Amino acid sequence: MKKWIYMMASILATATMADLNVVATVPNMGMLARAVGGDTVNVRVMAPPDRDAHFLEARPSMMAALRRADIVVAVGAELEIGWLPAAIQGANNRRVQRGQPGHFEGSHYVELIGKGKPADRALGDVHPEGNPHFYLDPERFAVVATALAERLGQLAPEHADTFTANAAAFGERVQDYMPRWREQAAQAKGVLLYHEDANYLLNALDVPVLGYIEPLPGIPPTASHLRQLVQSLRGQAGVIWSMNYHPTNAGQFMARELDWIFTQLPAQVAMDGDVDAYFALIQAWVDALEPKAE
Repeated sequence: MKKWIYMMASILATATMADLNVVATVPNMGMLARAVGGDTVNVRVMAPPDRDAHFLEARPSMMAALRRADIVVAVGAELEIGWLPAAIQGANNRRVQRGQPGHFEGSHYVELIGKGKPADRALGDVHPEGNPHFYLDPERFAVVATALAERLGQLAPEHADTFTANAAAFGERVQDYMPRWREQAAQAKGVLLYHEDANYLLNALDVPVLGYIEPLPGIPPTASHLRQLVQSLRGQAGVIWSMNYHPTNAGQFMARELDWIFTQLPAQVAMDGDVDAYFALIQAWVDALEPKAE
């Protein structure tokens, strides 16, 4: 009996040591960490799915999670610049400091759009490193999955082959979906966006961006800007998109003036969202390209 108890305790201890504690900044990055890490990772997500990750604040709960983390999995491109560095500093965990193997930013592994803009707040909420919302392009996200598998493999070499296989499986599912989504989007006339966020998905689907409700990124729309948009778009066909954390008044106004469909959807999966939830999220946005019949 004692031998059996000792054996079980040893197995449990080994399993615990094999686990990697992952802290993801946003739910989509948490989903990717679960998809790649499988049963080997314990994932904690810091940013709620219904909040704009640009504008969070470092909180004690974030620091506590990061203190125990083996790796932080972030979007990067300064999306989390307002709170992640402060949270990491407060955590006092060398493993997740920038430049360490336990600090991963997905933006480093994909070509970003909108790079090279001047770091001038007069131009709005700009990102000189590029647009950080690459996670809405499944093909780019598959590239990030491969990079994350390699990084997790450095931290847990005994599971490296599993991480690589899991990332490849994610990429294969992306390649299965993309032709269907492109075919579904083929007749789309274009999208008026609230913010520069769904650009990656629209680029991947070859759907034009017709403009932005924000006059500058992160700057609320003015009445004169909305009137100019109405004047420039009247008589065209299209739809209006915004994320679920953006105000609705301007989008609803544009929908009435243009007789277009206004759709508000999440940018992120749920806190514990899995791969199926991610593909369902992208499918919902693709469905929103088509004006619904009354």
